[in-house]
Amino acid sequence: MGTKIGCREGDCGACTVLVGEILAGKLIYHSVTSCLMPLGNAAGKHIVTIEGINGTNLTPVQQAFANEGATQCGFCTPGFIVSLTGLCVSENEPSYDAAINAMNGNICRCTGYKSIERAAKTVANNLQQRKQPALEYAISQNMVPEYFSEIPARLKQLDGITRSKNAEAKKMGGGTDLYVQQHEQLHHEELNFLLQDDELKRINYLNDECYIGAGVTVSQLAGSAVLKNAFPGWDHYIKLVSSTQIRNMATLAGNFINASPIGDFTIFFLALNAQIKFNNGEKNRILPLQELYAGYKKIKKEPEEIITEIIFKLPGQNDLFNFEKVSKRTNLDIASVNSAMHIKMKDGKIIYAALSAGGVGPVPAYLAKSSAYLQDREGSVETLHELLKMVQQEISPISDARGKADYKRLLLAQLIKAHFIKFFPGLPIDKILALSA
Repeated sequence: MGTKIGCREGDCGACTVLVGEILAGKLIYHSVTSCLMPLGNAAGKHIVTIEGINGTNLTPVQQAFANEGATQCGFCTPGFIVSLTGLCVSENEPSYDAAINAMNGNICRCTGYKSIERAAKTVANNLQQRKQPALEYAISQNMVPEYFSEIPARLKQLDGITRSKNAEAKKMGGGTDLYVQQHEQLHHEELNFLLQDDELKRINYLNDECYIGAGVTVSQLAGSAVLKNAFPGWDHYIKLVSSTQIRNMATLAGNFINASPIGDFTIFFLALNAQIKFNNGEKNRILPLQELYAGYKKIKKEPEEIITEIIFKLPGQNDLFNFEKVSKRTNLDIASVNSAMHIKMKDGKIIYAALSAGGVGPVPAYLAKSSAYLQDREGSVETLHELLKMVQQEISPISDARGKADYKRLLLAQLIKAHFIKFFPGLPIDKILALSA
């Protein structure tokens, strides 16, 4: 079959398929890496492999790849075609950048990306001509077969199907981490699929507090108008997290429970003093995210508990927030070091500060002493210099595949400098860059 397992870790995109479902009364498609997608998460959805796109002739996406010589050995090509076809049936703006982003989770080892980029530009130019809904246009242009028009009615026939749950079964969210770590074990286990629970997929806010369901995916976060308004750099931050296919499956709660010392959203929400709500089937328990981690990959959670909600206060209009990340690849890579910082200013002084960092200790780090130091300080080069010294005393990185300990210390210092440059643009950059811890 055309859909292949390459890395089996969601890194290469060779196994990409489209998943269609009815959301708010509309048929929506998104791409996923099928190697990490449990079959239970396909329930009630339309799964499209490369064979489901094929027609009598090459589709415009396939033709563009053929014309530009955008395939060589062909192993990865079906994944690229499926990802780009996903853009064709999406209502997202069909720009060239959007076409490239649609494929940011696909890797080609031998063709070279320039020919693929040219093919993407051809497709984007075609899509910019559409004057009708995306799916209708895609069908009219033979980008997808005619049968796609029947899918909404067919999916509605599946509404109301109940799925039994075993209270003792392991809980499964997006699976993007568990299936990397425990693939063979999970293959034979009975599972409860939390992504099928609509109660866990909501984003609500009241006054200045935001409530995010544990099953909300990164892509849902990316499209939230509330979060975009609260964080001016939101779109940029999202692009630093994984790839399109993984974002479409990975959940916010999964990022926390994974307990990785470099979990991007863990570091992000540590600086927002987020709280997590647990439920054991009978009662709720609320725990600050800063208190969740007991040691490397150890969390303060009972086996029967699941996260149901993440609660935090949205930054005020005059608050300053920034998230930074360094990784070996631009897309689809875990951080070597990442950091988030949230401050409140009044009369030229910092009246509140929260600084977090990943990759510099056994657990996601909230740097309490460094955060407290900034209280009632000015945003100056001198304050930054003292902060950098204090941070170095509060972290304990180790040397590993992501870099030597000294390199990680240097990286965090540079990221904190980046926070200050962002927050205080009037400071002399040359003096900031010259600082050492």
